[in-house]
Amino acid sequence: MLLNQTSNPISVLVLCTGNSARSIMAEGLLNRLLNGKVQAFSAGSQPTGRVNPLAMEQLHEWTSKQAPRSKSWDEFLNTEAPALDIVLTVCGNAGQACPQFPGSPERVHWGLPDPAAVNGSEAEQRAAFASCYQELQQRIQQLLPTSAHSPWADSHSLAEQMRALAPTAA
Repeated sequence: MLLNQTSNPISVLVLCTGNSARSIMAEGLLNRLLNGKVQAFSAGSQPTGRVNPLAMEQLHEWTSKQAPRSKSWDEFLNTEAPALDIVLTVCGNAGQACPQFPGSPERVHWGLPDPAAVNGSEAEQRAAFASCYQELQQRIQQLLPTSAHSPWADSHSLAEQMRALAPTAA
């Protein structure tokens, strides 16, 4: 069982530009697979205002009490926002400047291609979403404890494990 040193879940904000695909899928997977030990949220720098239906198809097992929505990262900059432990960016590059969130959360980058940017056939678009979802799922499943590694104890150790799952530059 994953345990952190407090009984509070570790809060993770997943960011990408449009907050319609990658960050939405990561939010859902983190909440489902890490089962209450993490409370994930998502947002974007330029939110589309809608969740891509192909992202929702991938999240067919969504278990949140509220359906995900596309929103601005500005919601996490005000004083009423949840305290953040980790900010995970999933945009294709880390070149976009992100704001400083209150509390100076740990930062992790998992660059993934944007499946919403695929302009092919419906089958090609669905394949892009499935590939992105599978990549996110594979990385998040590696955060679960196994006999090979200990569960993380706090937000810093979780952030370190997340960084270790980032692809290395070629």
